[in-house]
Amino acid sequence: MFEALEGVLGLGGYLGAIIIIVLILTSAIKVIPEYQRGVVFRLGRVTEPKGPGIVVIIPIIDRLIKVDLRVLTMDVPVQEVLTKDNVPIKVNAVVYFRVIDPIKSVVAVENHIMATSLLSQTTLRSVVGRCELDEVLSERERINVELQKIIDERTDPWGIKVSAVEVKELELPENMKRALARQAEAERERRAKIINAEGEYQAAERLSAAAKLMEVSPVTLQLRYLQTLKEMSSEKNATIIVPFPVELLKAFLPAAGKGNSGNGDQ
Repeated sequence: MFEALEGVLGLGGYLGAIIIIVLILTSAIKVIPEYQRGVVFRLGRVTEPKGPGIVVIIPIIDRLIKVDLRVLTMDVPVQEVLTKDNVPIKVNAVVYFRVIDPIKSVVAVENHIMATSLLSQTTLRSVVGRCELDEVLSERERINVELQKIIDERTDPWGIKVSAVEVKELELPENMKRALARQAEAERERRAKIINAEGEYQAAERLSAAAKLMEVSPVTLQLRYLQTLKEMSSEKNATIIVPFPVELLKAFLPAAGKGNSGNGDQ
């Protein structure tokens, strides 16, 4: 009986040792994907980044922190901003960034994603607050570049590279929307009047040139007169009053004068 108990205890000891060895190997061997790097702290001191692939660490002595190196997309929440010309607006944005130095992203800042988010919010309010409403509406690309430059400079000590910042939406007060609509309508009316005036000016120039041509060549006036009669007759009017052009008699006046003078001589 005692021999059987000793055999059971011996078998349990072997199983326990095997389980302990498996647990140690599991905690000592880590697999890091291609898009991550491992920051290892050995007795509190940071070592060179590990990975990708299989990484062996010393249990209890080493602590491994995985850092994602892919481009992260972060939405900046809606911010209420007062522009330079005292117009309250709501604006949000999106930030594209990635970690380029895994050690700095862990050692220099507690939570690099949270820190970048808060910095983006404050920077967005600051940059938009320095602009007038017209600048925010018409120069969005310049604002995006300025936001990207400021956030990138401030996150550089954290080992983060900000590749782009895009302002997504602008929400205006209702009274300001109506004012902008009236302004746009007035602008369209102004352009229509300018185009109409330019058309009238060009038409006047054409008429002036035509009048000068008719003055030099009177036959063009007669041709225009005949064309007008043709257009009036095509409208099927009941009565057409045609003024008789006196210019047509000029060709006969010299002959008539010569005839009268000849009769007088006889």
